[in-house]
Amino acid sequence: MKVEKFKVLLYLKKSEPDKTGKAPIMGRITLNRTMAQFSCKLSCTPGLWNARESRLNGKSREAVETNEKIERLLLAVHSAFNSLMERKRDFDAAAVRDMFQGNAGMQMTLLKLLDRHNGEMKARVGVDRAPTTLSTYLFTYRTLSEFIKAKFKVPDLVFGQLNEQFIRDYQDFILLEKGYAVDTLRGYLAILKKICRIAKEGHSEKYHFCHFKLPKQKETTPKALSRENFEKLRDLEIPEKRRSHVITRDLFLFACYTGTAYADAVSITRKNLFRDDEGSLWLKYQRKKTDYLGRVKLLPEAVALIEKYRDDTRETLFPPQDYHTLRANMKSLRLMAGLSQDLVYHMGRHSFASLVTLEEGVPIETICKMLGHSNIKTTQIYARVTPKKLFEDMDRFVEATRDLKLIL
Repeated sequence: MKVEKFKVLLYLKKSEPDKTGKAPIMGRITLNRTMAQFSCKLSCTPGLWNARESRLNGKSREAVETNEKIERLLLAVHSAFNSLMERKRDFDAAAVRDMFQGNAGMQMTLLKLLDRHNGEMKARVGVDRAPTTLSTYLFTYRTLSEFIKAKFKVPDLVFGQLNEQFIRDYQDFILLEKGYAVDTLRGYLAILKKICRIAKEGHSEKYHFCHFKLPKQKETTPKALSRENFEKLRDLEIPEKRRSHVITRDLFLFACYTGTAYADAVSITRKNLFRDDEGSLWLKYQRKKTDYLGRVKLLPEAVALIEKYRDDTRETLFPPQDYHTLRANMKSLRLMAGLSQDLVYHMGRHSFASLVTLEEGVPIETICKMLGHSNIKTTQIYARVTPKKLFEDMDRFVEATRDLKLIL
């Protein structure tokens, strides 16, 4: 359908004021040569009405609240128009009015759907979602809200107003105006695409941005502690008054000896400990991140740490420690031990994979099961071949092939 003219005009019906003296606000849709009138179901003080802007003047409570309702109303009208355009059939102004009036009360907008989804996500925190996952959704809502207000001067958008340029402008807003990293942007865009996919199930006539490719994730090479730095941290004498730092250091060492992530280390209990037929102690737990089973035979050093913090009145093996406190303590520990590397908790898991197991001859297939990986390719990222391991393997290879003769 060819659209030569589409316009929505709002005006006051001053001839029919209510008991308080307010006049009803009316609307008129013009599409090509057809027109359709409708009631906005709003009224205002005639002296505040700006006929040129189709808004109320001033910043009074009446003006602000009524203008917001007008914005939502116009969004619904344009959404109805866009939906009819997507059907690629002829229609007139009355069809736009009928669709708008039928859908306006139930119109689902982008931020409204995201907010509803966030509410459902919040109810699942602690069940099958982590608090950090919820925070990403909340930050996405915040940045989308800021972007829509700055770019479109409205509080929200209906799905019919979304297009490819919207997502590209939002991308520039995150990177250039907010100054966030590409990996952060990638997470926000993934959530935006997810909400648009959900909207397709009854709130939008198409799946917006389904063909939009997310920015490539920045590849970072996981690093394990060098043996020298590991020994410095292990042997570091920490004053008794810094008990919080002692707990952080011991939690990190436990990660180096067992390969446990932070979320697992602070939640495992004595129920996760088992003894085999030979009396050796094992740690078996469901990983918080993937729900896969992690199994590792405990080294004497790991058992000693468990016994150090043994407390039958506490359910978990180790004292609870907030993750933000742990991160701050890790930075302090690096300075206290004089380490040449940055220190983050997840390095303990990498150190277990490379320094403690692979370098000591443990097959990578076994390390995969210990770490609770579903794919050995993930383990290959964690378990990097160190120079020591390379030299030892080459020495074994040379020794094994010493008696071989090459016959040409």
